Amino acid sequence: MQTSGIPVEIERKYLIEMPDLSALSGLPGCVVSSIEQTYLPDPAPGVTERIRLRRFPDRVEYTHTVKIRLSEVEAREEEETVDETVYRDLYSRRDPALQTVKKTRYAFPVGKQIYEVDVYPFWERTAILETELPDASLHAAIPPCLTVIREVTGESAYTNRNLARRIPPEPDAAL
Repeated sequence: MQTSGIPVEIERKYLIEMPDLSALSGLPGCVVSSIEQTYLPDPAPGVTERIRLRRFPDRVEYTHTVKIRLSEVEAREEEETVDETVYRDLYSRRDPALQTVKKTRYAFPVGKQIYEVDVYPFWERTAILETELPDASLHAAIPPCLTVIREVTGESAYTNRNLARRIPPEPDAAL
């Protein structure tokens, strides 16, 4: 979806039980990457700016993103690929109050839908599932290989920016 030429991301987020990662990485079309996400000082209220270093088996990508939250489910997102020099310059402006968030992402298609499972080094029993949807009123059809504990869309404790500020205790996977 786009508004004024700027893409609008419609995303649902779920806290899930830690999946079998070898089975997940073996799914058709699954792409595994490691991500380091660093936040810059917020340019304005409700606006988040970040940089991301993403390592794939065959390449490294650097991105710069400005995200404007429109609702719990929707955000306007301006994202651009940058080179390593620009990335390092932006990194030098990182917010000193926030840690870099490190995670491993397992992205895989189910039909026309892409699912992303983020595994964080600070949790052993749980992970986060994200998927983008074409309409804010829709809910994701959860792949059968994943077990949802609960939807956390809109829960600030589970945003990556807040994880950079304070890592919450690992939720009980049996909730």
